[in-house]
Amino acid sequence: MLKWIQGGISAVTGIAEPEYGKEYIHSVTDRLEGKQPYKEATRDDLCWKAPDFTNVETATFYFSDNKSGITGFAQIIHSNVLGMRTAAQFTFRIFNAKNPEELNLWTSTKLENFKVDGPNFHADDLSIELSEDGKTYHFVSNVCEQSKIDIYFTRCTPGVKAGDDPSTYYGDNLDEPWGSISHQFWPRNIVHGTMNLKIEVPQEDEDNDEANSGDEEEDEEEEDEEEEEEEESGDSDSDSDSDDDYDEVEKVYRDETIEFLKDDPSYGMFVKAYQGMKPHHAAKAWNFCVTHSEENSVVLMEFVTPKSYGGTKVSIGIITSKDEVLSVTIDNDYQHLDAEVDEVGWNVPKNLKVCFNGVSSKLTDEQVADKESLTDKDKVTAVLEGPLANLVVRVDVMGEVPGFVKNIVAGVAGTKPFIYQYADENFTLQVNDGKKEKCFGWAEVTFISKSDTVTEESYDEK
Repeated sequence: MLKWIQGGISAVTGIAEPEYGKEYIHSVTDRLEGKQPYKEATRDDLCWKAPDFTNVETATFYFSDNKSGITGFAQIIHSNVLGMRTAAQFTFRIFNAKNPEELNLWTSTKLENFKVDGPNFHADDLSIELSEDGKTYHFVSNVCEQSKIDIYFTRCTPGVKAGDDPSTYYGDNLDEPWGSISHQFWPRNIVHGTMNLKIEVPQEDEDNDEANSGDEEEDEEEEDEEEEEEEESGDSDSDSDSDDDYDEVEKVYRDETIEFLKDDPSYGMFVKAYQGMKPHHAAKAWNFCVTHSEENSVVLMEFVTPKSYGGTKVSIGIITSKDEVLSVTIDNDYQHLDAEVDEVGWNVPKNLKVCFNGVSSKLTDEQVADKESLTDKDKVTAVLEGPLANLVVRVDVMGEVPGFVKNIVAGVAGTKPFIYQYADENFTLQVNDGKKEKCFGWAEVTFISKSDTVTEESYDEK
């Protein structure tokens, strides 16, 4: 969940944005045309940058148990606003795709006394540590009573980055860009550990008892009328307004422990992301998906810039086997199928098809450049298909930011950011000409701005 929700306060700066054109964006995918996109992400690539200017960094650990339908992510968000205020947050989502009503928990907790240390991160009651051999992350968090976790991510394949420098830069000077975006991945991991959860138990509202609803509504109306008359006449007895009448219903929780065993582990995907750019300037939309089958994993991270930067698409895909990176793809097609406009105004897809087109990770730059000599064996493709019927959550990002940010950003014409997250066990994955495998998929579709370009004319401070 990068994009707007992680941008937070940084979204308030630099609202107006003229139309620069494609020459003001230097995408990683353009630099990789005719080259081998796959490079191994090392320990150094996973280090936190923590610069002293506006930026957002995230470390996100996606997990999924194909058998039980349990899926979700644990995430650290580290942000700096204008070089003046640094903040960190632990966010957590867990969802049962087979029984959504049973489990769909979200927590977001501010972190105290946090610090970064190379690829590691520490805060009060929280730590993320990368093992000395660089193969396992250990994530422990006790900062939130509802979501205590102790999990291990052990990579099955090497880490991945697109090219030697996986960054997309914004600006007219590559040596001094005014913004950038980059990602590093562990595309396929074995996950084991425990998650101790407290799930809120919905309490029945006696006032909604159907058998007595009519009588109770009449009684309530009569009581309201009597109270209004007493208030108007000044005869109201303050003692009669007991605090009990206004006591909130005490929340009740049930304990639940999710355990991923070493001998029966779940799959996971880790992504380290950096965004040193105002979110609504960097992209008008994002697409993301991750899927694991018994034989393969695929990941796609994609964004499309506003017209300010030529409507440029930057798309990074990864295809793996059980233990190898088969291909890093930059020629991808993330299709929104059967889309319909929903009640908030976005054209939301009901089905998904993602086509990955790449070359073998074993080819050299010279071999990739010589397109005429490439054979079918040198090419790697994958097709992921699935329904987007099982909505985990639709996030109204404007509802997540402080009021003063909302007031400022609301002035940008067409800016209405929403994140749609889906999880479903009915995806299918086909790699090359192999058979279609049924698999568990997580997908995100993010809409930020309807306007193709954000200009001074489209910004109204009032």
